[in-house]
Amino acid sequence: MTKDEYNNRRDGLKNPTGNSEESINTISPCAVPTETTFLSPAPKQTYFADQKIIIPETETTGFSFRKLWAFTGPGFLMSIAYLDPGNIESDLQSGAAAQYKLLWVLLSATLLGLVMQRLSARLGVVTGLHLAEMCYRQYRRVPRLILWIMIEIAIIGSDMQEVIGTAIALYLLSNKLIPLWAGVLITVIDTFTFLLLDKYGLRKLELFFAFLIGVMAVTFGYEYGVAAPDQGQVMKGMFFPWCENCDNSVLLKAVGIIGAVIMPHNLYLHSALVKSREVDRRKPERVREANLYFFIEACGALFISFIINVFVVSVFAKGLYNQTNENVLSECIARNISHGDVFPNNTNIVDADIYKGGVFLGCHFGIATMYIWAIGILAAGQSSTMTGTYAGQFAMEGFLNLQWSRWKRVIFTRTIAIVPTFCVAFFAHINDLSDMNDILNAVMSLQLPFATIPTIAFTSNYLIMGEFKNGKTNIAVSTALSAVVIGINIYFVISTALRDIERVIWLVLIGIFAVAYLIMCLYLVVHMIVSIGGARFSNHPLISKYIDGPVPTDFGLSNDKSLSSLDEE
Repeated sequence: MTKDEYNNRRDGLKNPTGNSEESINTISPCAVPTETTFLSPAPKQTYFADQKIIIPETETTGFSFRKLWAFTGPGFLMSIAYLDPGNIESDLQSGAAAQYKLLWVLLSATLLGLVMQRLSARLGVVTGLHLAEMCYRQYRRVPRLILWIMIEIAIIGSDMQEVIGTAIALYLLSNKLIPLWAGVLITVIDTFTFLLLDKYGLRKLELFFAFLIGVMAVTFGYEYGVAAPDQGQVMKGMFFPWCENCDNSVLLKAVGIIGAVIMPHNLYLHSALVKSREVDRRKPERVREANLYFFIEACGALFISFIINVFVVSVFAKGLYNQTNENVLSECIARNISHGDVFPNNTNIVDADIYKGGVFLGCHFGIATMYIWAIGILAAGQSSTMTGTYAGQFAMEGFLNLQWSRWKRVIFTRTIAIVPTFCVAFFAHINDLSDMNDILNAVMSLQLPFATIPTIAFTSNYLIMGEFKNGKTNIAVSTALSAVVIGINIYFVISTALRDIERVIWLVLIGIFAVAYLIMCLYLVVHMIVSIGGARFSNHPLISKYIDGPVPTDFGLSNDKSLSSLDEE
């Protein structure tokens, strides 16, 4: 940004109406919001409406466990997206296909997730606005609505995976007494349980989510203990970034891990959840402190989620690698497992999924392991459903400046998710229901640029973040890593489409969608370059007309101080 451009923006920031007596803090709340004005504060917000957590004061200036406890909560809710049924299925498939050789991919994907989650949390802490609210202020109407639709698709896709996981868990726990279609319908009712929990207070709700994570840790940890995988092989797979003798199918499993771990709507969720803590953004030291504690909490939460994912990969790497349907079927017959008929009597390698994985555990290690597996899947489905509902609420509030009550939001998301899932569960085989997870992972992979690019753009802009904007190294690392993951995910989607789609008409439609998709991604990239400070781009007539730069706003930081510091530069 040139000096003249900065001065013009500063004048517009300090005096948006041309009246020397009026400042940005006195914009009329009755004014109609436009693309370049503030939104009046919403009268009611999701999750933390009237109960922000107060951060305790301490006598010492160093690290405080009391403060860490006060900040603990949002990171663990965020980490649930790393443990949803889609992730669990991706884990078991990678273990069954490549043993421990893809654990390093899981570790890398989790670390990349941590980088992006840190940026989204910083955005919420520093500005007091979550990612969807910032998109409302920074993008024009058409691209903003496209972003909202894409994120809704990601949320609905994730919700469908959670419905599938819950229905399969109930099918296993009831020993086929609850058919899949009935399990799908039950998820309509159980989703509303969190609305009741929400009435008991924010901390109790966070505690319930922690309990569900604990259930997953105990159940999948038990499976890990029973399977007793080779610890040396586990460590080698985790820290040796190579996959010897891996074919194209294993490569697709590796790509599937990345697509399943990094959820686009999770960045929108995390940037909103951190607003539940009372942080005085007028004091940079308080903002810096909040950023530190939220990062520590996110590290701990993602470490736990990573260990749980390692449990799942290792169990099936030990037990299901290179197993044929015939071998597993014989074990099921020997133990008299009623679900064993899911394995055909042939010599093909087992094509693993959540259901077959649970049945295999019962046939190989005993019936108790199957039920324990189902309990873990049920906890994964329930927790992910609740956080997905919150993410949808935040997206709707931010992108559309629209308030819906929670029960309406639940019905909207769950109805769209249940209709196709119910049809597959009622009219097709359970294998078809499990195969939907691969398609849904591909769909959600496509949405990733619509979360990572805005996150990098906003957190790298001085007018938005002030002194807390990303440094050059942070920008380079986050952009490069995001570009790699987005490229990998696009490869995964193309491979899935070419493998599973045979009719020419569908390929033509996918090609048309691909062109529109790339145009939207290009728009976001150009906007990101302008937002970071690409003055050469922002001066171009087409860009200034159709894309715009970042809108100068006051998000509670000491803008006068920030402006004066920039003046000195």
